[in-house]
Amino acid sequence: QSQEMRMKISTVAANSGCNLETIRYYERIGLMPPPERTPKGYREYSEADVEQLRFISRGRGLGFSLQEIRSLLRLAQDPGISCSEVDQLARKHLDDILVRLKDLQRMARELERTIDHCGGGQRGECTILDSLRQPTT
Repeated sequence: QSQEMRMKISTVAANSGCNLETIRYYERIGLMPPPERTPKGYREYSEADVEQLRFISRGRGLGFSLQEIRSLLRLAQDPGISCSEVDQLARKHLDDILVRLKDLQRMARELERTIDHCGGGQRGECTILDSLRQPTT
């Protein structure tokens, strides 16, 4: 074991913003490396692990899928990587976000229209619920 300070999973969770189960899940799917273990089997983490969890959390917050984050992590860990590969992945993600944004704007308009027509009457007369039964256009 190195001289580096080792942390328990609860400390890593607090420092990274990830909850315990999320950290364990990222380990199970190989997004995080298996942690070192104490002789009694407790997980021990480094500051680099905290930084990687922050990277993952920030990527998730930006809407990247776990597969995209896996790719970004590989790119981030390769010192010979060109910025063009990262740029390409970011541009594709931006395109995906813009498509989703258009869909969300369309849904917002539809909800506004439906709410405006809601009479506030009984559930049986609710235009909001009725609109959910209609086929999409």
